[in-house]
Amino acid sequence: MSALWQRGAGELASMIKAGQTTSAEVIEAHLQRIDEVNGSLNAVVKVLADEARAGAATADAAVAAGETIGPLGGVPFTIKENIDLAGHPTTHGLQALAAAIAPVDAPVVERMKAAGAVPLARTNLPDMGLRIHTDNALHGLTRNPWHPDHTAGGSSGGEGSALASGMSPIGLGNDLGGSLRNPASCCSIASIKPTMGRVPGADTYPAPDGSIALQLLAVQGPMARTVADVRLGLEVLSGWHVRDPHSVPMPIEAPEPGVRRVAIVAEPPGGDTDPRIVEAVRAAGRALEAAGCQVDEVEVPRFEEVVQCWRGIVIGDIVMGLPLLEPIVSADAASFLRQATEMDAPPSLESIGALWMQRQSLMRDWAAFYAEWDVVLTPTWTQLPFRHGADAESFEGTERTLMAARPVMPANVLGLPSAAVPVGVVDGLPVGALVNGPQWGEMKCLEIAEIIEAAGLAPATPMDPITA
Repeated sequence: MSALWQRGAGELASMIKAGQTTSAEVIEAHLQRIDEVNGSLNAVVKVLADEARAGAATADAAVAAGETIGPLGGVPFTIKENIDLAGHPTTHGLQALAAAIAPVDAPVVERMKAAGAVPLARTNLPDMGLRIHTDNALHGLTRNPWHPDHTAGGSSGGEGSALASGMSPIGLGNDLGGSLRNPASCCSIASIKPTMGRVPGADTYPAPDGSIALQLLAVQGPMARTVADVRLGLEVLSGWHVRDPHSVPMPIEAPEPGVRRVAIVAEPPGGDTDPRIVEAVRAAGRALEAAGCQVDEVEVPRFEEVVQCWRGIVIGDIVMGLPLLEPIVSADAASFLRQATEMDAPPSLESIGALWMQRQSLMRDWAAFYAEWDVVLTPTWTQLPFRHGADAESFEGTERTLMAARPVMPANVLGLPSAAVPVGVVDGLPVGALVNGPQWGEMKCLEIAEIIEAAGLAPATPMDPITA
């Protein structure tokens, strides 16, 4: 029989509800697992043991009284440290915010608690979430359970590493440039970047109102080991919230029956793709074809323009904020950000306006494309997870990193859903794929991701970390 820390969020919720285990036992199992493996991974940066035990006692008392405890009743969850948890610092990985105590829960935390879930721990991220590698001067480096010398991804790298190693069954992250999906690929777990507006977000620190790019491109979302648990998390988190003016009361609906039309882009334009990753994505396509999907390799609209639009908008934001960021971020983070801002022409009022106009045109063309195709399957990264610090050590390293991550960028700049699912392991390092869909098409993305997951192309997690 599997240990409690090896079981998924939905399974644990059912077991607690049925009296097959207690929330207290589940919490203790995960606290013990954190003690066992976090020392080698540094994925969890603060354990909330007392609060978690109190939450478990409340859940178990409700079960004993025959009360309804919610779809995640008594199940522990972890929270990235740029998401507000009332009474705890929202550090963003910065020493400058180490004592920035959040007065209220973020909407996603509020909803997890309302569903009965119990906060267990806080997880690591890069400075301000602005790298796809998880390291900072406040908490240090997070390691990948699959290989101690390679990145766990970012910016939700602490979540990815914690989930893959069994420290948590479900967690919360966010995504401006693949930050829910990069760690999923690096650590061999699942996640989804929702449609803009599907899941509400609201911050206290460093300011309640972010830049235009953060307001219109960044989203909150769930991470877990299985697609089923990601779906459960999305159902809990979705819907309008008074604190987020971009959130909408869009219901989650099951996809209509019929043959799924899957467009594959195994070798995304604009740069090289490791041929072993190409083959892993094509193997996922063959699994979909065997399951009755219509699968074809096609060209998607203006892919390189989409990537350049993301780079112009996001890196343009960083250029404007760099004088404020450089004094408070780590040396490696400052190096990465400085090099990223030097890759393209400096932004101007005219160029920024043109990028937002171009975005509208790109969104329109992709909407027309999705009238013909249900989803688009791509790699998550076009290269294997890089060695620690390779993204910041040189201008060339920064450019290679951003080019490798180019498949994650369309979903952000277009505001569309994108599910991450494992598709294999190459040289001991995980490979992931993205199932990208049309606006409000999260359930369609997860349906296809679940077919890929069921094909068994990648080993299941949780796993014991590889330390040498």
